[in-house]
Amino acid sequence: MAGEKIFAGSRIRDLRNRNGQSQQGLATALGLSASYLNQIENDQRPLTPGILLKLCTMFGVEPTWFSDSGDVQRMQVLREILGDPLFSTMPYPRQLQEAVRGAPWLCDQFVTLYRAFRALREERGPGGAATPAPPPGTGSYDSVGDWVQAERNYFDEIDRAAEGLYETARLDEGGPAEMLGRYLRDRHDIRIVTDAGLDREGVMWRFDRRARRLSLTGGVPPESSAFWLAQVIGRLDYGQVLARPVRRSGLGSADARALATVGMSNYFAGALLLPYERFRRAARQTRHDLDLLQRQFGVSFEQVCHRLSTMQRPGAEGIPFYFIKTDIAGNVLKSYSATRFSRARFGGLCAQWNVFECFSAPGKLHVQMSRTTDEAVYISVARTVGHSPVSYFDRPRLVAIVLGCAVSHAPELVYSAGLDLTDDRMVIPIGPGCRACIRTDCRHRAIPATGFGIDAGSEERGVVPYHMVAP
Repeated sequence: MAGEKIFAGSRIRDLRNRNGQSQQGLATALGLSASYLNQIENDQRPLTPGILLKLCTMFGVEPTWFSDSGDVQRMQVLREILGDPLFSTMPYPRQLQEAVRGAPWLCDQFVTLYRAFRALREERGPGGAATPAPPPGTGSYDSVGDWVQAERNYFDEIDRAAEGLYETARLDEGGPAEMLGRYLRDRHDIRIVTDAGLDREGVMWRFDRRARRLSLTGGVPPESSAFWLAQVIGRLDYGQVLARPVRRSGLGSADARALATVGMSNYFAGALLLPYERFRRAARQTRHDLDLLQRQFGVSFEQVCHRLSTMQRPGAEGIPFYFIKTDIAGNVLKSYSATRFSRARFGGLCAQWNVFECFSAPGKLHVQMSRTTDEAVYISVARTVGHSPVSYFDRPRLVAIVLGCAVSHAPELVYSAGLDLTDDRMVIPIGPGCRACIRTDCRHRAIPATGFGIDAGSEERGVVPYHMVAP
């Protein structure tokens, strides 16, 4: 964050309110006048290094807590939305920045409105025929994702409850699936059986409370079984703990709250299999070697990557990673970011991203340094995950996982070995999707960016049959 002007008014105000502190009380503790702090909280003045250090010490957070990652992500989403041909012009970056800093709530509502508009437009189809109502599922899915992102993909009460159970139940004394199965039998008298028929129904597990029987689908690796057992434990023993964040979320629809509840169950399972402090220490010791961490904790590649993206406990933060799960068509299945990085929300992913190389070499790890349009440089690793077919007629799902962080953390990653971090030619320029990407020299562009002029009348022809002219 060195050299950046940091405007963090909303984040300071949030920390102050969480701690029940008045503006005057915080100003006194920082040695500032109330009017000066008021200017900082209203983004009229940036944070100085001295004030930043005092805030970090006072609230027990890292400097990255005050970074403008949320603002950058909002600006990216707004730029994508305004790239829709529905809008004839694109505002200047400064105008977007002022809107995001001055009215973040209003910007979020605009995004919600646009999502509803897109859902209705897609439901009506090319002919524009009216339908009874827009599809509710997509909006709920997006709103839950936004909520998790706003919480920095970290839920402290759930995380600590799972960590406490791991230690008290001594789940480190055997294989995860074996120990969790024993816990369910001893504590709840639950019988665990394998039911091959579940797979044909597309069901992973089914719990019969009356019969005290938990049926798991067959032919899956033990790490998958362990994750499902952890989900059931969370629902049985920590239902109220999982429900509290959802009640506080402000999610409006029943569908969104139901999806959020499933998400909290998944979060608990990951936190139980990979308890925070043990996992954080192991990640540092192995320099975040994903394969070593897999073997050490008996979990899957995806579980390790997802857990690394949640390590944002105040005062004990891990590296801020972003995590993305996508299929071969570029559909984003999961996406969380503790960094400034923001993927495309309303269009396709950038063709130059290493995620697409994965599908041509399944199982191989791909490492890439990339530069986004805001000039931030990241290092990312990507790999496909999926199970082998159980028969000729099986069509297993193959997806790719991407885990990345700012290149400043490269020395802490084993994947920086052999990379020349000083050679700019190693850095691949990527963008948020063609409509919102401001690069004028990209050879992989599919369509022009909104807000740019098009010059197609020159006496030359490039890979792309036009030149984009900056406004």
